[in-house]
Amino acid sequence: MTREEKSQVIQDLTAQLAENANIYLTDISGLNAGTTSDLRRACFKANVSIAVVKNTLLEKAMEASDKEFGELPTVLKGNTSVMYSETGNAPAKVIKAFRKKSEKPLLKGAFIEEAIYLGDEQLDALVEIKSKDELIGEIVTLLQSPAKNVISALKSGGGTLAGIIKTLSEKEG
Repeated sequence: MTREEKSQVIQDLTAQLAENANIYLTDISGLNAGTTSDLRRACFKANVSIAVVKNTLLEKAMEASDKEFGELPTVLKGNTSVMYSETGNAPAKVIKAFRKKSEKPLLKGAFIEEAIYLGDEQLDALVEIKSKDELIGEIVTLLQSPAKNVISALKSGGGTLAGIIKTLSEKEG
């Protein structure tokens, strides 16, 4: 690979790192072609992109990036594949499901919304991370419950002001 080609790969990797808030570093070495193809298919279905990268080029892209990767470059040893996803826990779920059939991919580390996770033992914690949409849904549900109480009080107390006040005071007490 020429110096210009390496420079272009570093630029492309830096752009990928900038565009994605959820980045997983994995080891898929030793998987045969069929198993690797199955993993790629599982990633595609989960809206996760996966690419095999050279450690030195990825490390240079991390250095050139505006993001703070902390200790993450220390896991760049051996074979490394990068998984990108819009949802923080999607790659972790793919890895966990795939490991029921195979012992790889192994999680080397992850960068999730500026938080850094190192080591394969972090996989279960990453699976449990809630996505932005899930958190918004929970907040909306919590915000709706007081309004539902008022609406049910209005309906059950009848149309009179005295009935509404009585029903609301009973719910309060």
